[in-house]
Amino acid sequence: FGIRAVIEAIEAGKEIDKLLIKKDLQGELSRELFNVLKGRHIPVQRVPIEKLNRITRKNHQGVIAYTTQITYQHIEDIVPTLFEEGKNPFFVLLDGLTDVRNFGAIARTAECAGVDAIIIPSKNSVSVNADAIKTSAGALHTIPVCREENITKTIKYLKNCGIHIAGATEKGNQSYTKGSYNGPVCLIMGAEDRGIPQEHLASYIVKNPNICCWITSWRSTNSILCNHNNFTNIFNSLYFFALSGNNLTFIN
Repeated sequence: FGIRAVIEAIEAGKEIDKLLIKKDLQGELSRELFNVLKGRHIPVQRVPIEKLNRITRKNHQGVIAYTTQITYQHIEDIVPTLFEEGKNPFFVLLDGLTDVRNFGAIARTAECAGVDAIIIPSKNSVSVNADAIKTSAGALHTIPVCREENITKTIKYLKNCGIHIAGATEKGNQSYTKGSYNGPVCLIMGAEDRGIPQEHLASYIVKNPNICCWITSWRSTNSILCNHNNFTNIFNSLYFFALSGNNLTFIN
């Protein structure tokens, strides 16, 4: 914390998870900070001074930075490499997930299922912190995590690369067991409380569907919805292994 310390950390190339800045921050040093932030994809939140004071009683000067536990990557750097290696990329995009323990559990399952990378938005989303890493049993140190500024553009980029988009949503038109998952695929999972954002459903999944699936219960209860917090990890586990099963090799 502290303006000068944060500026130096950014200029030194430290990975910043997010930056909390007092709403009415002014002065020469603050202008220098904002200049340093230009062109960098660092999530910034303008917050009241009371929130900063609750975090620390030391002289924060209206600025607190959270450093990351890992080095985030970009999907544009990963896709070409996987294709060059002759692989069918398997990505998971967590569109608005907010519970870090869910994130950790999903990462652990994803790593076991052979997911090549996890994609998260840079805003209004989970990030890789100590709780997420602990819940992941270290998987978040192994599987690449891509933090992207614009998820709509990311989805469009993946589609242009020939990667099928699979949307896990209760609005799906078929059961997940009926989907065809051969070839490169990116599975989109929505937030615990609202699922995949409507704009993404409308723009890239419903109007131009590749796969749009849901899970059916064999009991009298309703389908398991991917945006129900209690079932998020169950849904992920079932879906990940349904997709990865297309590329499994069995050894006698």
